[in-house]
Amino acid sequence: MANVNRPNGLSPVKHLTGAPFNNQGNIYQIAAADTNGYAIGDPVISSGSGDANGVPGITLAAATGAIRGVIMGLGTMEGGIFNPLNLNSTVRPAAAQATDWYAIVADSPDIIFRVQEHANGTQMTAAAIGFNQNLFLGTNNGFSSGWQLCSTTDNAAATTSTLQVRLLGLDRSPGNAFGPNAKWLVKINVHELAAATAGV
Repeated sequence: MANVNRPNGLSPVKHLTGAPFNNQGNIYQIAAADTNGYAIGDPVISSGSGDANGVPGITLAAATGAIRGVIMGLGTMEGGIFNPLNLNSTVRPAAAQATDWYAIVADSPDIIFRVQEHANGTQMTAAAIGFNQNLFLGTNNGFSSGWQLCSTTDNAAATTSTLQVRLLGLDRSPGNAFGPNAKWLVKINVHELAAATAGV
């Protein structure tokens, strides 16, 4: 049976120690002037700034380069990760906003994430396990992230240290197999909070 095509960005699963992920993260600011759209599952990077209270800022990651972490929740207040003007929405629109937004970010360097491989041409096989790969930028669908993992056709997995994530293997959930839309387990390879990384 074919893998289900359901991209939703990166989902934290567990830590490298094998301990389950405990749903903890840190609060970051998204500046009102930022015109990117944001959704749960999107990877982010440091903005090099923050709000008036000293909450550090983030902006959307690129499909290459370092990553600070992955969004787990979004809202318009530091103390409440929700939007009181629209409780049905889980995304920040792709336009400048009237006020800053805030996000809970899974930013520990040892978190393992689940992410869907982009169904583009040649897919990765077991030979890619242990190699590094980049992410594939995708637009959210109004509910969840559209980010995916590059396929071999998008970008060949390699030992290159600057590629964004390390491929740890397939997610061993029922019905998941190598091929289009395979769900992989990955660790951020170029992490802003890891040792000996440059500042913003």
